[in-house]
Amino acid sequence: MKFIEFGIGNTWLVRTETELEDGTEFEQKGIIGPVKINSFYIRIWIAKTVILFDTKEGFKRIKKNRNRIKFIFGFSSY
Repeated sequence: MKFIEFGIGNTWLVRTETELEDGTEFEQKGIIGPVKINSFYIRIWIAKTVILFDTKEGFKRIKKNRNRIKFIFGFSSY
């Protein structure tokens, strides 16, 4: 699964994060294809709270151990 993200708070303004089947993940600068859109999402991370609005999974509120500030628009891809 790939996550292509645009916004403030990540390493790059535009990045692709790839999750492998074994659970490992890595990120790359820019949009890395091929892209087959699965869902769109908005992620807002303030302090230890992440609010996620996803077109496929709906609304989620998640607590994290790290403090961050992120405002991200993205989409997941196969």
